[in-house]
Amino acid sequence: MSLINDLHSPANVLVCGASRGIGLALCANLLARDDIGLVFAVSRRATRSPELETLFKDHQRRLIRIDCNACDEHALQALAAHVRTYCDQLNLVCCTLGVLQEAPARAEKALTQLDMAGLLGSFTTNCFAPILLLKHLLALLRRQPMTFVALSARVGSISDNQLGGWYSYRASKAALNQLMRTASIELKRLNPASTILVVHPGTTDTQLSRPFQSNVAPGRLFSPAFASTCILTLVSRHGPTQSGTFWAWDGTPIAW
Repeated sequence: MSLINDLHSPANVLVCGASRGIGLALCANLLARDDIGLVFAVSRRATRSPELETLFKDHQRRLIRIDCNACDEHALQALAAHVRTYCDQLNLVCCTLGVLQEAPARAEKALTQLDMAGLLGSFTTNCFAPILLLKHLLALLRRQPMTFVALSARVGSISDNQLGGWYSYRASKAALNQLMRTASIELKRLNPASTILVVHPGTTDTQLSRPFQSNVAPGRLFSPAFASTCILTLVSRHGPTQSGTFWAWDGTPIAW
């Protein structure tokens, strides 16, 4: 099955957050496919990542590593210009950025733990960076079939919130969901073959989840490789008619 619906040439892909966790696993998974052309691996330390260096040794003609701080809009503008020197169309963008408990962001349990620095830290990485990434890549997403995937979290669902806590993380992911839903409406006018998906990858064994893994039910802590496979399966099964929707790793829809 082709990864991108109705695309009859190799897909050019950009992965933001590519040097570790799900982003790194996505790069490996994508490079193993015959229907993928170029893979742009983007992170703060893409050219200094030992894991990406290992992938590069096997895929020198297809893997392009780009250092970029996605929380810096000037860096995102430069990123788009860099990508345009290689191609004029991206067919898949996977934004795996996320922060939960990394200063100044933190997983607040009570209102008394909230502060401006923590809120801004969560929103900048979880919400502002993904939508600004989409903004600056827009010129590369206008013509051919394309899918933009943003990793969200089930705790960003307002209707599913039964436990409270994690104020800034929940709110930033809910805001991300709204921004992606709104962008999907505009993209449908600009490129009817566009798809925007918001995906909850499940609790994955990454740096983000490690402080909280003791509470995960047996069998529900996923490897990055498994999560990446689930994400690409969702991409292959959803097209423009599902644009602007929110999905769990197992293909079940999540209420906003």
